[in-house]
Amino acid sequence: MTGVFGNLGIDPFYAFLILLILQVALLVVLVLVYDKYKHLEKVFNTFMKGKNGKSLEESIFERFDKIDEVVDQVEENREEIAELYNKMKTHYQKVGIVKYDAFHEMGGELSFAITMLDENNTGWILNIMHSRQGCYAYVKDIVKGESTIQLAEEERESLEKAIFQEK
Repeated sequence: MTGVFGNLGIDPFYAFLILLILQVALLVVLVLVYDKYKHLEKVFNTFMKGKNGKSLEESIFERFDKIDEVVDQVEENREEIAELYNKMKTHYQKVGIVKYDAFHEMGGELSFAITMLDENNTGWILNIMHSRQGCYAYVKDIVKGESTIQLAEEERESLEKAIFQEK
């Protein structure tokens, strides 16, 4: 048998064996490609479920409209947050309180000084002094952390607590 393989010096059995291995490899690749195709077909069918080209276009435009609504809402929320933050600056947000025994005749530290400040350390100190004869209340204005009236030791301590408290 001196055919094509004989002229090339190749045993026909080895040529057959190589072609068989090549066919098996191509069959494996074909199965893998078919599996990938089926997966893509399933994803495509899920995406296109109940839709034709026209309804798909409408659906996409509806999504764009919803995205525009969300963007508008986010901007509106930003503006409201900024407005709230500006309003909050003037509200009392720092507090300092010191309890003490004003006249050393009664125990229990029934007197106290409380400081309320805004972001700019502006506000007031309320000092309540309790004694056997009565209760006395004093209010002192604070502007940017300073008082125009001399502060008692407890009032100064209350002011410092309010100013230096952690946010």
